[in-house]
Amino acid sequence: MSILKQHRCPSRSLTHIPTSPRLHLVARLTCSATTTTTKPKSSQNQLVIEPRLETKPDSITPIIPSVGPPLSNDPSLQSTWSHRAWVASGCTTLFFSLAKTVTGAADTHMWFEPIVAGYVGYVLADLLSGVYHWGIDNYGDATTPIFGSQIEGFQGHHKWPWTITRRQFANNLHALARSITLTVLPIEILCNDPVIQGFVTVCAGCIMFSQQFHAWSHGTKSRLPPLVVALQDAGVLVSRSQHSAHHRPPYNSNYCIVSGVCNEFLDKNKVFEALEMIIFFKLEVRPRSWSEPGAEWIEEMDEAQSQVTVH
Repeated sequence: MSILKQHRCPSRSLTHIPTSPRLHLVARLTCSATTTTTKPKSSQNQLVIEPRLETKPDSITPIIPSVGPPLSNDPSLQSTWSHRAWVASGCTTLFFSLAKTVTGAADTHMWFEPIVAGYVGYVLADLLSGVYHWGIDNYGDATTPIFGSQIEGFQGHHKWPWTITRRQFANNLHALARSITLTVLPIEILCNDPVIQGFVTVCAGCIMFSQQFHAWSHGTKSRLPPLVVALQDAGVLVSRSQHSAHHRPPYNSNYCIVSGVCNEFLDKNKVFEALEMIIFFKLEVRPRSWSEPGAEWIEEMDEAQSQVTVH
């Protein structure tokens, strides 16, 4: 008769298996030992390891959100009541300025001078839009006082230019509308000269709506209103083909976004290059256009537009 006696498995050291912070190795150990007084067996101890991978949240490595273009329903593209109020204020200011111009011209029987003044304001607005666009494209960053958010926005616009077509109307214009209201309203109250009023009305109106002209220059012809397409083809508004040159390397031309009428003169005579040289020698500040374009300048395709549905 054999006598069976149960023994506990002696403790064995296991080789340490390193694990990553995200994966943990869970092992189940099964030990059995049987001893007889009559006949020992060679395989008395059996060690079974059954690994199982268990995932746990990593509390060490932070999750970095991916940076990409705003979605179509992103709040940054939506208009708020504050935006709409400023745009309404700007449009009202321009309307009364125009009415005052017409009334003054009618009372003095002087029409030619206000019309010429308005045309000068139209050309000057295009020039100012180009100077401003050149400045924020080449100097400063998101931390720049006052203009930081606009600089960041225009630089992001180079990477995802098509997002401007998804901005709602008041969202796109409210900042300029606020500036126009605060600037034009005092002039409207204090000045009665129809020539000055004509100049101010057209110049301020083109500046206020310049961002909408800019958005239309990124739109496709089939989706734009026919009147807008006709004005672009006539050169009254900046055209799609002209502004698209600004978004191609070396990204240092065609800055004007009202009509683009000043672009040829500015680029042909290297006006902005001369200004860059003056700023560099006076302040030792290099413009971004002197460096090789980085990733922030390379346009990414609009995936929503590039997807083709196959039926």
